[in-house]
Amino acid sequence: MITTDFVPGSPCWLDLGAPDVPAAAAFYGGVFGWEYEPMGEGEAADGGMFRKDGQVVAGLGRLTEEGARSAWMIYYSVPDADATTRAVERAGGTVRVAPRDYGEVGRTAQYSDPLGGQFAVWQPGTVKGAERVDEPGSLFWTELYTPDAAAAKRFYGDVLGWWFSDMELPGGGGTYSLVTPAGQPEERMHGGLMEMPAENLALAQGRPYWHPVFHVEDCDAAVARATAHGGSVQMGPEDAEGVGRLAVCLDPSNADFVVLTPSRG
Repeated sequence: MITTDFVPGSPCWLDLGAPDVPAAAAFYGGVFGWEYEPMGEGEAADGGMFRKDGQVVAGLGRLTEEGARSAWMIYYSVPDADATTRAVERAGGTVRVAPRDYGEVGRTAQYSDPLGGQFAVWQPGTVKGAERVDEPGSLFWTELYTPDAAAAKRFYGDVLGWWFSDMELPGGGGTYSLVTPAGQPEERMHGGLMEMPAENLALAQGRPYWHPVFHVEDCDAAVARATAHGGSVQMGPEDAEGVGRLAVCLDPSNADFVVLTPSRG
């Protein structure tokens, strides 16, 4: 469960780097009913915020990094972005964007894990993170696909203090590692990681990658809206026992995300 108290190590924010900001705003508005609020002049502004029922759920910005793919960036809450940066370097990761301030709002930095998986952190100031999570139309879970689960657990455990518990997927589907922030009870679990061969990670040229899982009230209807607005489906919709009904989708620029209707009870 992701909650808006955003304890250290929990996901607190996400934003999308897109080559065409107005097109991305139209796509996600069509899929999730998000309202886009540009920051700057007019609809062609370089970025802005997505809202659901008036609450901020995510950000959107123009993809400017040369050679980068369009993707969602997930941010994790930390008490000290500079200390986290030193921990990343000690653990063999790479600092992609050094810590920088956004006035009194907060401080952020971006990294790659030792195998190339990209993530970010947020040191809260006046803004803790998203205003809506764990509800329809908002972030529900985060997930890492990686060619080396053991290495990923060592790195993220050292850097963010996460705890891991492993479960075997049905039908010989492999091991799925559940992620909980340090010192938190099991119900505060916020994500998972799964080992996959590099050839199955074509979206990131064989490197690990994170993606968001969004809560939707009707998975099949959300998939239909995604394809109707120019997206595509990598997997599903299908039922996952004890989890719910889910599908892995791509937006028109091939940024990946999951839609999930959680099981009741």
